[in-house]
Amino acid sequence: MKYLHTMVRVSDLDASLDFYCNTLGLVETRRKEIEAGRFTLIFLAPPGDGIGSELELTYNWDREEYGEGRNFGHLAYEVDNIYDLCQSLMDKGIIINRPPRDGRMAFVRSPDGISIELLQAGDALPEQEPWASMENTGHW
Repeated sequence: MKYLHTMVRVSDLDASLDFYCNTLGLVETRRKEIEAGRFTLIFLAPPGDGIGSELELTYNWDREEYGEGRNFGHLAYEVDNIYDLCQSLMDKGIIINRPPRDGRMAFVRSPDGISIELLQAGDALPEQEPWASMENTGHW
């Protein structure tokens, strides 16, 4: 398993970029504009770190107030085999909140309710049952 990023939601993108980049010295490593979802993802890292161990800033285009920790999104880890890991977690009694139906991504929660994203390393694995037909069992 490899740590990938931590996601936080930001309400003022310019102020956040000024703080993280100009004040803390992080650099933008990549940016994604998702028109269909109406949000922007900006990944930041210390200079020279490149991709990996990044901070993901999520800016939702439609205004929303984030209170009581709602601005914290999730931790993300890259895994060697998402199906095997999810099965192992289920065998230990962990609920898979977003099953890996697509062979690419799943979400679980820590005992304290922290959302954890699991991403398949490399290309998505071929869809396989029972995962492909599973419904979400909760919110991630």
